[in-house]
Amino acid sequence: MSKKSYTQTRFSADDSALVLIDHQSGIMQLVRDYTPAEFRNNVVALAKVGKVFNLPTVLTTSYSQGPNGPFMPEIVKMHPDAPLIDRPGIISAWDDSNFVAAIEKTGRKNLIMAGTTVDICLAFAAMQAIDAGYNVYGVIDASGGYEVTIRENAVARMRDHGIIPVNWTTIAAELQRNWTSSTGQEMVKVFHDHYPPYGLLMDSFEGAIAAQKTF
Repeated sequence: MSKKSYTQTRFSADDSALVLIDHQSGIMQLVRDYTPAEFRNNVVALAKVGKVFNLPTVLTTSYSQGPNGPFMPEIVKMHPDAPLIDRPGIISAWDDSNFVAAIEKTGRKNLIMAGTTVDICLAFAAMQAIDAGYNVYGVIDASGGYEVTIRENAVARMRDHGIIPVNWTTIAAELQRNWTSSTGQEMVKVFHDHYPPYGLLMDSFEGAIAAQKTF
């Protein structure tokens, strides 16, 4: 099988949708390869990227009235128009007809997907989406595992199935493409607030500029 070129697989804000699976208070406690603060930061950052670029967004929960808990409230508030599909016991989101219908309604073929557990919440639905003809970009740092080996195995399995593993910063930069475009200032703030090294770089630069003006 020949590999597609980067130009062929490059996605944009006009042809992509954001899909967040099971980022719920109960299930998120299963994530151990990131600290709770790191994981929440990454998920919120990805959701903000979707908001900045006005991506059609689909949210889903697994048995939210039970131990899995509610979807992260700040993301629900951030995306008030996004469908929030609650699955009563269905493990793979793609096995839920309401979820698939919500995906189809976006009209987008490039799916930027993340799920609380990388090996189940993300992997199952992502592989089924590939089988259904979608292009899938699995956001690994907004998807967690109980330990690193689980994440590595899941990424290997998804990659073999045609899913492209990425991080939220990669998604942000690929959508932005040019810092001088209209979303530039909003994206700078997202990077500042959620990518600490970049935030420090910006603060250092602004501090140096302010110091120069005092002379």
